[in-house]
Amino acid sequence: MSFRRAFIAFAVSLSVPAVALAEDARQIELGYEITFAGIAGFRIDVTARLNGATYDVESNTFKVGALKAMTMNYVGRNRAWGGFSPQGARPSAGSLSIMVGDTPRTWLAQYGASGFLQETHTPVWKPTPQQVIPDADKQGSLDPLSAALSVGLAGDAACDKPVRTNDGKRRIDIIFRKIGMEPAVNTGIAGAQGDVLVCEMYTKRVSGEFDEAPKEAETERERPIKIWLAHFDQSQVRYPGKLEAQTLFATIRGKILFFRERPLTQEESQAMRH
Repeated sequence: MSFRRAFIAFAVSLSVPAVALAEDARQIELGYEITFAGIAGFRIDVTARLNGATYDVESNTFKVGALKAMTMNYVGRNRAWGGFSPQGARPSAGSLSIMVGDTPRTWLAQYGASGFLQETHTPVWKPTPQQVIPDADKQGSLDPLSAALSVGLAGDAACDKPVRTNDGKRRIDIIFRKIGMEPAVNTGIAGAQGDVLVCEMYTKRVSGEFDEAPKEAETERERPIKIWLAHFDQSQVRYPGKLEAQTLFATIRGKILFFRERPLTQEESQAMRH
């Protein structure tokens, strides 16, 4: 399991529970720390605003500590917005903005009634024939944050089906396997309530631009990511509580730093309606 694949899978698991959150107008904030060989490497902050039948979710990923000081700059911002129906979330669009070193990339995916509709790359992406994502692979796929919403909607069945993710350059399937339940008090997850759902996640590349050779990538896929999904409020929603993944060099660990919620202000509620 490479650091990139573990990171992608963890990002997809950062689910925001659409149905439960649609009941009232509120904001939920979550913070996560990712360490590599015990050294702080990344922070992921997530803010979700829910107001009636609409949602707007943003995440901010950035390097911290020694990893930030010793390696190339990385900042990633994702956003997903849309509405709700009795069947769950109805994504309108999702976007990502990534800065690696001093090179920016943005991607916008827009969805229609039948799913994936169109996309916009800045700068324009010019893939080789081997790197093209076929239209058939795009159908049913979701940007990372919208994919996370689909996981959250499943509740206790979060690990029962694969998720089709797309970041504009790579189509990856996230495959889950349920291990079982653990009492929250035995997991070491601060603030967790009740029982915790424990699953393994695997990544399977489908199409697009990849650095690894196919054989190497499939070998890495056999090293699963273990994730603990916990309750932090009185709803039936499960949020990622912690994560562990083995790489060729060291262990990647992720843990929740905080979970906060508050009602939206009148100004924030009105802004979401426009």
